[in-house]
Amino acid sequence: MAKLVSSWYNDVKIFPENYIFPLESRPGNITVPLASSIPVIDLSEANRTNTIQKILKAGEEFGFFQVINHGVSENSVNKAMKVFKEFFKMQAEDKESLYSEDNSKICRVYTSTASYATEEFHRWRDNLRHQCHPLEQYQIFWPEKPIRYQEYVRECSIEVKQLASRILELISEGLGIRSGYFDGELSESLLLSVNHYPPCPEPSLTWGASKHCDPGLITILIQDEIYGLQVLKNGEWIGVKPIANAFVVNVGYQLQIISNGKLKSVLHQVVANSSHARTSAAFFLQPLEDGIVEPAKALTHASNPPIYKSFKYKEFLSYYLSKNGDPEVALEPFKAT
Repeated sequence: MAKLVSSWYNDVKIFPENYIFPLESRPGNITVPLASSIPVIDLSEANRTNTIQKILKAGEEFGFFQVINHGVSENSVNKAMKVFKEFFKMQAEDKESLYSEDNSKICRVYTSTASYATEEFHRWRDNLRHQCHPLEQYQIFWPEKPIRYQEYVRECSIEVKQLASRILELISEGLGIRSGYFDGELSESLLLSVNHYPPCPEPSLTWGASKHCDPGLITILIQDEIYGLQVLKNGEWIGVKPIANAFVVNVGYQLQIISNGKLKSVLHQVVANSSHARTSAAFFLQPLEDGIVEPAKALTHASNPPIYKSFKYKEFLSYYLSKNGDPEVALEPFKAT
């Protein structure tokens, strides 16, 4: 049987046992409220200082915010989302030709998580993942189908990369770090992760994506109109309401480390939907593998010593993947003694 959920979900007669999470860790039938409290920040606001303060406050209190009037054209986003959805509607053999469980592959399709072969319970999700930047290095590995995929994703990824760099520059200014701190090896990698969650006959038994934090600097997420994303705030899960023409931005572990704990990478998860497919596109801005990550020296002093060590990003990523992103232990080896 094909591994991709999108290739076989329509044929399900009995819900597969290896997708049923233990009672204590499954979503259940608990209703999570859609929150109006998650900050929505207008990046076209004339008062730059005010915008920076809003971003920092959101990063400290939520680890998540949404941005509107962000400068990425609606047309670019719509075209990219169109080909993402078309990709997962293709014939099984076309999608499966890119299937790989090798995490080192530049472009691949897989299902559930990067640890499918060893995980006990599978998530109700397919994923298309590839590097986006530098384009001239990676675009040759992208899918050739749908026919406009490379054209549309190239256009969108360029604009998203510019937005991510702009947000990081605002953050560096707000933290009091030098301008351009995040340029170069700290933000040279842009990884695209397209998540597709087919309609699920038993969404109370399984996860689209179970709770985790993102390993990189920041994540720029394009949601479609179907709700699914939830964020942990003060010990309670709240739903992130999709807003038209908005991006969800969240703090990754590396930004938490560089800010010496001032900005927080918070747990989030995705629930499945019984009647609608959901597709989202996450752009992970992250350091190069040999990039050095450490608390910014401008933020540490005798009364505020470094919380974390200095390390190469590949060291963190290797450990993170070996622990399946387990948020209980992901940061432990990188804390200062």
